[in-house]
Amino acid sequence: MTLPSYEDTRLGTMKRAALWLVTVVGEGNVFTKEDVKAVFPGVSQADRRVRDLRDYGWQIDTNREDASLGQHEQRFVRQGVPVWEPGKGTRPSTTITQTQRREVLARDGHFCRSCGIAPGENYAGTYESAQLDIARRVVRRPGGGEAVELVAECNRCRVGGRGLTADPGTVLAGVKELSGLERRMLADWIDQDKREFSRVEQIWAEYRTLPEESRTSIRKALSSGD
Repeated sequence: MTLPSYEDTRLGTMKRAALWLVTVVGEGNVFTKEDVKAVFPGVSQADRRVRDLRDYGWQIDTNREDASLGQHEQRFVRQGVPVWEPGKGTRPSTTITQTQRREVLARDGHFCRSCGIAPGENYAGTYESAQLDIARRVVRRPGGGEAVELVAECNRCRVGGRGLTADPGTVLAGVKELSGLERRMLADWIDQDKREFSRVEQIWAEYRTLPEESRTSIRKALSSGD
């Protein structure tokens, strides 16, 4: 199927930007804001229309997600919904109302569903405090389709979770493979909506955050029995 041209001004800027990414930039390649301005001269907020594609499942990374990128660089990682096709590039307002925000935060227990941190709580080993926001998460449906659901996440996890697709079917398949004891343990965690980690698990998590030189010192200490 022949794609429309990104130069077709009858299309909206977001659709044209999507076509440009697919036909010119290509998945895995890098572009800059200046490239966008050059391709769409005189178009206001063209770069914002590129960012809007993330709401349709497109993964476009900046240096916050990909440390190899420069400050003004972005990487087109993965195509999402083909927004240029009829009916696929329009949506109701994506603005999250204050009422929705309060409802999602209350439903999710007022903590980050990804890491469990509460608002105002400091991240381990830092003086940086967490802020909660509402993230849009793409969820894969049993029939193969996708939907977007809202979830409470902290500022760190929200950035790291961009471009990810949640798959409840994979989780359910894993549940079915558990033993009876493991299923009861999981059911208890779900009922309490939390899990208490053992001391050794906490140390393991802290160890994983250490730089290699520091990890080596821990391994030597374990080997020597100190």
